[in-house]
Amino acid sequence: MDAKNEIKHLRSEIARHDRLYYLQASPEISDFEYDALFAKLKRLEAEHPELVTPDSPTQKVGGAPVDGFAQVEHAVPMLSLDNSYSIEDVREFDARVRKSLPAQESPSYVAELKIDGVSVSLTYRGGVLWRAATRGDGAVGDDITENVKTIKSVPLRLKGQFDPGEEIEVRGEVYIPRSDFEKMNEEREAAGEQLLANPRNATAGSLKLLDPKMAAKRPLSVFIYWLRAAENRMPDSHSGCLDMIREMGLPVEPHAEALRDVDALVAHLEKWESRRSELDYETDGMVIKVNSMAHQKALGGTSRHPRFAIAFKYPPEQKETVVVSIEVQVGRTGKLTPVANLEPVRLSGTIVKRATLHNRDEVERLDIREGDRALVRKAGEIIPQIVAVVKEKRDGSEKPFAFPEQCPVCGSETSRQEGEVDVRCVNPFCEAQLRERLAHFCSRQAMDIENAGPSLINQLVDKGLVHDFGDLYALTREKLESLDRMAEKSAANVIEAIDRSRKAPLDRLIFGLGIPMVGTRTAKQLADEFGSLDAIASADAERLTQVTDVGPRVAASVKEYFQRDAAKNVVEKLRAAGVNMTQEWRADGPRPLDGLSFVITGALSRPRDEIKRDIENAGGKVVSSVSKNTSFLVCGEDAGSKLEKANKLGVPVIDEAALARMLSQS
Repeated sequence: MDAKNEIKHLRSEIARHDRLYYLQASPEISDFEYDALFAKLKRLEAEHPELVTPDSPTQKVGGAPVDGFAQVEHAVPMLSLDNSYSIEDVREFDARVRKSLPAQESPSYVAELKIDGVSVSLTYRGGVLWRAATRGDGAVGDDITENVKTIKSVPLRLKGQFDPGEEIEVRGEVYIPRSDFEKMNEEREAAGEQLLANPRNATAGSLKLLDPKMAAKRPLSVFIYWLRAAENRMPDSHSGCLDMIREMGLPVEPHAEALRDVDALVAHLEKWESRRSELDYETDGMVIKVNSMAHQKALGGTSRHPRFAIAFKYPPEQKETVVVSIEVQVGRTGKLTPVANLEPVRLSGTIVKRATLHNRDEVERLDIREGDRALVRKAGEIIPQIVAVVKEKRDGSEKPFAFPEQCPVCGSETSRQEGEVDVRCVNPFCEAQLRERLAHFCSRQAMDIENAGPSLINQLVDKGLVHDFGDLYALTREKLESLDRMAEKSAANVIEAIDRSRKAPLDRLIFGLGIPMVGTRTAKQLADEFGSLDAIASADAERLTQVTDVGPRVAASVKEYFQRDAAKNVVEKLRAAGVNMTQEWRADGPRPLDGLSFVITGALSRPRDEIKRDIENAGGKVVSSVSKNTSFLVCGEDAGSKLEKANKLGVPVIDEAALARMLSQS
């Protein structure tokens, strides 16, 4: 067999085995045998580069990094779905559908599990993957073709015969399976890195990586649920579209089901409320669609939602588990936070082992004890919290928890200020506080010292190399190389990050100092008002309260901080190390966003605090909730209630590209 035919045969075999593995879960060969086929194809293509084609399986490993993402206009807008939260809502939806259709025509439905991932559009030309894009604002998204090519379950060529210029578009949800997400977090924990919050956020971040080779390392998968093709190809039902998508070699969530009427639909929804937790991917509801394509066309849609589909959201999942023990953690401000250690339980896609109890009052309110059985859920589908104690299941072996009178780390006294719920350690040199303060100082919102994670900080404190922020700037490569898991390259990266932080804006330094009650917004206001750290440190309380949003308590906190000898010593260390202590103002005159207020929502290509900083530097104000006074909603992927409220109130919605254009105005 000549090289051309052998390459063609290998590609066909690899594509067949990909379908068997990713779509049918019935592999015929071992991983070793598959890898051997792949290696042989790579070798032959290397020997005959003129035979390499865009749809070859070898092109999934990731191309060269890109500078940014081009904008893609969707041929058909990617509309969001209206939400329903009860069976009554579903029946009302059915009534609206029936009212809009001829009396003699009864609608049937298709219910598909709603995958908690990131929406994408894939366009094939002549059967070959041509372009992939994010949802964006529904009309325009980002071109993420190179990253999507690395997803193993996405075929670069569809099965079947297609005309050379024929265009087929499919849409779906990219996600990370639960088991793979847990493995990723286990590896990050072992490496001392910050854990990922949830699979959906990890998916969104992976798709926005500028280096496709990095994206190729992420365990991304996809389910397709929508089809656009030439009229003569389109089936007459949505269930027929799903069948056609499968026949083309694309993955479809296997539990989609056609249902004859609303009663069958309701029974299906109730059946899956508990069953969905058994799956290896996160779901937060069901997508319900009218099955007939003719009915869909007749029903049409609004500017925001199709009238033939609705998203049914299940209530937050909660499960019962055992409170194994209760411990108290000490934060950077000395705050004592009780935390319940739990028997591991799978909840909303991840294994939950711990849940915060917030403060002493919450412990007393719950009357929670070690050994209790408790109901746990995730607040906002992210943060584990204990809802209630199942007191009727107590057997007398449970141990009441006594909140400590001394700091559990340093043994110092604790105090609780009048009007506050938090109990704090009063020792400013408490080792636990030092670790948390250093982590805060190095965080992205503060001095942004990359690679200074918990593992490194713990070693620096344990070995006595760092006693305060200023000591970070006295570190050398030689000192770092003496630590565990610190090779020459790793040490050099940390030193480089520390050097970069010397030039951080003043407001980042102020926030990094960890002054009680001074967040990023207040830090920015202080920096803009005074212009230097020395001016802030020497200001009296009356002068401080002249700053927007700085009241008497915040002013007292700032004044008290800079009066401490320890703070004065740290500031002098930072000054001697060349850390920037002045604010660089923009040129005089109006800034492009003066007087405008913004709300930020959805999954974005950059950290939210960076976007917030850009807006504030241009004179704008970032607020947390949408109101009729909001100037703009900056919207990323998979926005939720804030987008709905903005549309309801008529607040303009813009994407990152539109914001960038506003920022560039002089």
